[in-house]
Amino acid sequence: MKETILTYHDDEIKVTWDKERCIHAAECVRGLPKVFDTDRKPWIKPEMASTDALTKTIEKCPSGALHYELKKSDRSEKPPEQNVITIDEDGPLYIYGEVVIKDLNGEIILEDKRVAMCRCGKSKNKPLCDNSHIDEGFTADTSFNPERLRTEPVKGKGGKLSITLYKDAPFLVEGNYDLIGSDTGRETCSKKMSFCRCGASQTKPFCDGTHKKIGFVSD
Repeated sequence: MKETILTYHDDEIKVTWDKERCIHAAECVRGLPKVFDTDRKPWIKPEMASTDALTKTIEKCPSGALHYELKKSDRSEKPPEQNVITIDEDGPLYIYGEVVIKDLNGEIILEDKRVAMCRCGKSKNKPLCDNSHIDEGFTADTSFNPERLRTEPVKGKGGKLSITLYKDAPFLVEGNYDLIGSDTGRETCSKKMSFCRCGASQTKPFCDGTHKKIGFVSD
């Protein structure tokens, strides 16, 4: 997983932008076009908006490319009350919450409150999305089988959402979360689930073992 982090300051706030994680969702540009202007250098000018407006806009960045630190306050971004996984049509899985991504040895790769996970299998920045799904013409709706999530009782709300990466295989989600798809709705669950990241599962967003048949390769 790569990172290229650029920093922008004013007297109140430090804004960081990870170029490698940016997938141009444009929530920032739509929210504060005077601050975030891709036709300008530097393209981020924090002084063009209030600190409150800026932090609210940054927290809408679904990929986690944008973050902030307040210079005169200890206030920081709070995770949502419940972790949420949103299925994007023909695109990634957007995850909001207390996200901890780790490898099979338990080594933490990334901790964040907002991530976009690749599900087309073609990202060059796995496990994160880099918009390769667009060039590859990846297609997948937002439906899922809610019955698969109802086989275990809901254990609570919020808390850590653990994502374990399996080499050449799916990632395992453990914790409390809501899964959202515009075709299916919203399901609250606490079940451990393996999510497809090869792009070829017939039971998306869940894994069905197809990664073995197609020779999917990932760290």
